Amino acid sequence: MRALVIDDSRTMRRIVAGTLERLGFETLQAEHGREALDHLEAGEHVDLACIDWNMPVMDGLTFVTEVRANPAWRDVTLMMVTTESEHGQIVRALAAGAHEYLIKPFTPDAIRDKLDLLGLVPVEELA
Repeated sequence: MRALVIDDSRTMRRIVAGTLERLGFETLQAEHGREALDHLEAGEHVDLACIDWNMPVMDGLTFVTEVRANPAWRDVTLMMVTTESEHGQIVRALAAGAHEYLIKPFTPDAIRDKLDLLGLVPVEELA
């Protein structure tokens, strides 16, 4: 499985990507939503996108809206991974089409638990 990690913080991209790689994902990284859309428009297939909310160029909510507007990307699971913890923000992201919402800071187990809820933890990981 492939995941796209979208965050303007290089450190946070490394943390999220490293956690996903330990769970068996191959990862791509993008610094903002526009760069992430460029990956998808170039034909990169991803099963999961982990998206920060606050980024320059294109924020996470706009990215989610753009992905949901394109039927070709319907199968991409979208998970917000952000410091935005206000209930209204969570509701907005889920209403826009995000499947899950993880608030920073988080533990690797928290990512794994969210992926388990989404059915994206590799079977051997569950054994």
